[in-house]
Amino acid sequence: MARSNALHKTSGPHGVGGRRAASASDLDRLIHERMRLGIVSALAVNESLTFSDLKKLLKTTDGNVSVHARKLEDAEYIACIKSFEGRVPKTEYRLTAAGRRALERYLDHMEALIHATRER
Repeated sequence: MARSNALHKTSGPHGVGGRRAASASDLDRLIHERMRLGIVSALAVNESLTFSDLKKLLKTTDGNVSVHARKLEDAEYIACIKSFEGRVPKTEYRLTAAGRRALERYLDHMEALIHATRER
């Protein structure tokens, strides 16, 4: 028996009441990856975090933070600010307005998926 991508029954192409059915395939794949979701979530509750802060908070490696932060930077979800404290380089990240909107959409979508799953 094939399952639909939609997680709840709909009365038409846009779901019940004209709203589109929640679908896992519609999730923002950029944010959905565990490490990137961790970075975006951490930055959503902090004005900014340093590279070291993120590394410690997420319990990961330099390479992991670098790779995932770069993807989020490329999408303009986060901004990277490089500076020096004395002679020591400092890399700091903050969530952009676009990143905050993307996270809000992602969270709304996840809530809809959870709600649709519990309705079954």
